[in-house]
Amino acid sequence: MTTVAPASSSRWNHVPSGAAPAIAAILAISAAVTAFLFWLIYIHPAAATAGEWAFLPAMNAVLNGLAAVSLVIGYTFIRAHRIGAHRAAMMTAFVFSTLFLVGYIAHHALHGDVRYPLHAALRTPYLWLLGSHIVLATLTLPLVLVTFFFSLTGRIPQHRKIARWTFPLWLYVSVTGVVTYVMLRLAQG
Repeated sequence: MTTVAPASSSRWNHVPSGAAPAIAAILAISAAVTAFLFWLIYIHPAAATAGEWAFLPAMNAVLNGLAAVSLVIGYTFIRAHRIGAHRAAMMTAFVFSTLFLVGYIAHHALHGDVRYPLHAALRTPYLWLLGSHIVLATLTLPLVLVTFFFSLTGRIPQHRKIARWTFPLWLYVSVTGVVTYVMLRLAQG
């Protein structure tokens, strides 16, 4: 006869001991950041002084590109078992992504949302790419934070397990951030 554990006792079985409160906090912070960005982009009116900050989208694309390069470098370091160099590269990617987020928030607070021209070529592929970028960026934020949490607290088996998902998603989001910027700039002429 097989017994089934109650749902309440098996809920956090896949989470290492003592990690559940930290992961819950990470999920709450990620949800708050996502809600704030939604409000900022779709509800909050932009300030009228965006002209002097026109460099922000290009800077954000560069930061996304630098994050992608750092991620690939970090991946090559871990494949070569160079743990210290891997950590440094991943921390660098995290710093670039954090600076991107600050610049992204500043851009949307000052300038608002920039729309792809209605009748421009490649509008549909752009919107599909942007849509996947937005959805996966929303999922990537908590994954990055949990992956870092596992690494920094010495939970290396859990870190490895989740990093297998975090790395390709984070890389995709970083690269598509650059690609959507280039597509938008080319469409605007």
